[in-house]
Amino acid sequence: MPEGKIVKALSGFYYVLYNDDLIQCRGRGVFRKNKITPLVGDEVVFQAENDQEGYILEVKERKNELVRPPIANVDLAILVFSAVEPEFSTVLLDRFLVLVEFNQIEPIICITKMDLTNDEEQQKISEYAAHYQAAGYEVIMTSSETETGIELLHPHLEDKISVFAGQSGVGKSSLLNVLRPDLELKTNDISTHLGRGKHTTRHVELIKVGNGLLADTPGFSSLDFTDIEAEDLTSCFPEILRASENCKFRGCFHLSEPKCGVKQAVESGEIPTYRYDHYVDFLQEIKDRKPRY
Repeated sequence: MPEGKIVKALSGFYYVLYNDDLIQCRGRGVFRKNKITPLVGDEVVFQAENDQEGYILEVKERKNELVRPPIANVDLAILVFSAVEPEFSTVLLDRFLVLVEFNQIEPIICITKMDLTNDEEQQKISEYAAHYQAAGYEVIMTSSETETGIELLHPHLEDKISVFAGQSGVGKSSLLNVLRPDLELKTNDISTHLGRGKHTTRHVELIKVGNGLLADTPGFSSLDFTDIEAEDLTSCFPEILRASENCKFRGCFHLSEPKCGVKQAVESGEIPTYRYDHYVDFLQEIKDRKPRY
């Protein structure tokens, strides 16, 4: 049986890339019975009489999967956040980073709309960028309007499944339009009434960019730590994980334990206070989560 990759899911159909052909498939009933939902990015076994009447027979084992956006086997997450309009949010960025780290996906932070910033805003964004770079993240500052910084993204996309993710209205579709001008993806400005981006992307689809596949995903503004346990959280903050090697006690949660290396790193300025505060808030959120039965 032939094997391919799902590159789009829409209205109950799965579009499987096989060689250079796109095969429209449905899922067999066995998936519903076993509670398996095929996702964009899945490697699948299928059968098809033609390119309009295929059936997915098997979903291969995934190396990871995201719930929102629904996509599997992601190599790289480009977390797109605007410098302004909407305002740069470290707490939302840190929520994305935790989810990406937990799923063992390589993250890149892409800050858009730098052309709209004044000197004070540029200085503030540069300081944030320096903090995240010190933590170990790559930060790329871009403008879709002037195409500044876009060329820095290309090498990271080669031979990978990458996902653009971030708050709606930050310019994900605009970035894709620069990377692939022939796409002419629909974009909208910020809703002045709601103060947030209008949702312009309605489904997940993998788009060929160079030798890689890139997903433009529906915008969203919140993330739940459904599968993350309290003891997992330290490893989702690289600089906290490094500092935790100096904690006196194993299993330290870095709250009120004595001789905590993380608390010492915060006090010395090695770890930004806002990153530590987000860790504490996320930890409490996870601890307060209702148990699943």
